[in-house]
Order: sequence, then C-alpha cells, then structure tokens
Amino acid sequence: MREPVELRRQRILAAVESRGAVKVTVLAAELEVSVVTVRRDVEELARAGRLRRGHGTARALGAAGPRPEAVPDPRTPGPPAEGGVVALVVPERHSYLYEAVHGARPVLEAAGFQIALHIAPKVPGGERPLVEQALESGARGLLIAPRWRGAADEEADYGWLAATEVPTVLMERRPRPGSALHALDVACSDHWYGVHLAVDHLVGLGHRRIVLAARDDSPTARSVRAAFAEIAAARPEVTRWPVALSAPDAGPAPGEGPGGAPRDRAPLDLAALLREHGATAAVLHGDVDALMLVQALAEQGVRVPQECSVVAYDDVVAALGSTPLTAVSPPKAAVGRAAAELLVRRLTLGPEEAGPVRRIELLPELKVRGSTQRLAAEDAGTGTGDRAGEGLSDAVPAPAPVPAPIPAPIPVQK
Repeated sequence: MREPVELRRQRILAAVESRGAVKVTVLAAELEVSVVTVRRDVEELARAGRLRRGHGTARALGAAGPRPEAVPDPRTPGPPAEGGVVALVVPERHSYLYEAVHGARPVLEAAGFQIALHIAPKVPGGERPLVEQALESGARGLLIAPRWRGAADEEADYGWLAATEVPTVLMERRPRPGSALHALDVACSDHWYGVHLAVDHLVGLGHRRIVLAARDDSPTARSVRAAFAEIAAARPEVTRWPVALSAPDAGPAPGEGPGGAPRDRAPLDLAALLREHGATAAVLHGDVDALMLVQALAEQGVRVPQECSVVAYDDVVAALGSTPLTAVSPPKAAVGRAAAELLVRRLTLGPEEAGPVRRIELLPELKVRGSTQRLAAEDAGTGTGDRAGEGLSDAVPAPAPVPAPIPAPIPVQK
C-alpha cells in the first residue's frame, strides 16, 4: 500500500522536529522515496509555514544550532576518530530505531568514536554481510538492532552474531534466554509496562472491551502482543480483548500461509471488528498503521474518541494526525544513549574493568492527547460474566508463554 502524501509529510515533520535539522538525502533514504519527492514535500511544508528550508536541508521552525549546510549526514564518513570506528546497524525504513540511532550518536562522538551507519535491507539475514563488511573495514564495536521478523530469523542470527569477536550491544532486542546471545549487553524499552499503561488508561476511562490491532513482524511487536494478552487476561474489568494484524504486511511472512501456501491478507476492517465485539477502545501498533486505521474509521463514520477511544503504540508521528493520538511513547533516544554508553564502557575499559554483562530496561510513558475519552455509563460493557479473549483469522499467537495463554482462534460467545 502506497503511503498517503500527508502521512509521509507528517513523518518528515516528526523527524525534523525531533532532530532540529535533517538533510533531504537522509529523509529520502529513511522514507524509501526519491530525493525529488522529499524535496517537493519539504517545499510544500515550508510554503505552509510548518518548517524551514535550507540548502538541501529541512529545519524545524525556530531551530537553533549550525547552519543548514553544516548539518552532518551520519552516513558520510568523516576524518579518522581517535577511538576508531563503531558500526551501527538498523533495519531500513524504521523511523522508530532511527530515533534511537540519533540518541546513540552524541555519546559515541563525545567518546571519540567515528560512526559507520549501515541500513539493513528487508531480507532475512540482511544484517550479516553488513556486519562482516564493517568488521573487515576495522570496526572496533557493534551496536545493532536486527530486524528479526520471526523466531526463525532470530535463531538464524544467534551463531554468527555471537562470534563477531568485538564488543557488541543489542538495542531494543532481547535474545532468547539461554541462547548464544544471552550474555550480550542489552538496552531496550519495557514494552510490557508500555502496554500496561495503555490498558490501564482505557480501563480507567470505563472501557471494558478493547481491541489490539498490532504488527507481528519484529521483537517489539511480539512483545506488545504477548503483553496485551497477559495484561488483559489478568484484568477482571476487561471482558473481551480480540487481537488482529494492524495491516496486511504486518505479519512475519507476508504472502505466505501455513506450509508456504499463498496467503492474501486483506486490510483490517477495524470498524467491523469493533462492531462484532462491541468494543469501545483500541490499542494500535505502530503509529503509521494507527493513523491509517483512524482515517479508515472516519471514512466509515466511526468518530474518535466519541465512539472509539484509541491509544497508539510507538509515538513517532502519533501526535501529528488530524486527531492527535494518545500514545505509548517508548524512550527511543534514551535507549540509543544507554546502548551507546554500554558499548563505550566495553571499548574503553576492557572486559575485566567493564564488569559483568548489563541489561538496561527503560520505561515508556503515556502521552494523553485527543483520541481517548471517558466512556458514557450507558455504553460501558456487559460485566465480568462475558470475559473472552479472541484470536482472529489473521492473528498470530504470541510467541512467548504468558500466565493465562490465549489460544487463537477461540469462538466468541454471543
């Protein structure tokens, strides 16, 4: 599905506002569109008074700092750094993790390291040749967030990634307990707590039937899905919690069904899902899918938040919708900073002085905006006697066991 122009421009604004200034070439690479397309978007946004144009650069309104032509491109090698080169590897078109990269950058540069940023393509094992290339070029350390669309992709990377022989830190990734990567330093968000914030907020507003429309193509997505099933099952106030894929391409293997058979995933009809289960609220992961689903609700006459309260998960562009979305905001830049600090510690102190392996987990925040409101008393659920967690035809079961497992599908009791 081609991304709507306005949504792409909202993502440009989000990047510019979070960083102060961004080169057009960097935006084009992150959004996977041509430089000409981004330049045209920047011109229109500047004409509307939403940002400022520079020489090949988009700047936030009132942003201070270096002249536009002095804004560095993180992909462009600079002069040799005193501490050597550190490789950063992240998936392509992943604005969430790009924010983490921008958090890591000042820590590494302040410690005297030069950054070599590598963007991994959307293919299984796409990170490996980039890492091998970086190590052959002399990289002293590795900060990496593998894509890991499914458990098989993750397992396939364990062996070679554990054998890199340079200090390595995982960013926003938790390796399987007991795996070859269990002894790596890790910095990540506590996504269980993020989902807890979303559900607790909606329950506090009186909502009893809550839909989760989530991705299932990354470790973060799988953490969100598993946490939602566990938390909803443990809350007696929540009487139904159906789960569905948020978009046709949101699963671990688009276009493939069981046994490799072709599988054509239709776009989610969120309005129909809400009607089917009498749901009055939804948690939507991630931001782009959330904005598009809210647009689809409006087209079908479902008003947000009057008829459906919505909480987005990621908070990259959630605030920029026509209805600003209440969102769980993982500390993306702070995770990048923490991961970089772990790597600098390993590189500068050595294995003995650096001490034991560390796992840093940072708590997300809930940013309340205009997409949630208290449920009217006459609309509030049907009571605790109607509890049921439902898996839907496109739902992928949570990969990790939870205290109250919710198999999919479960017939819905009408």
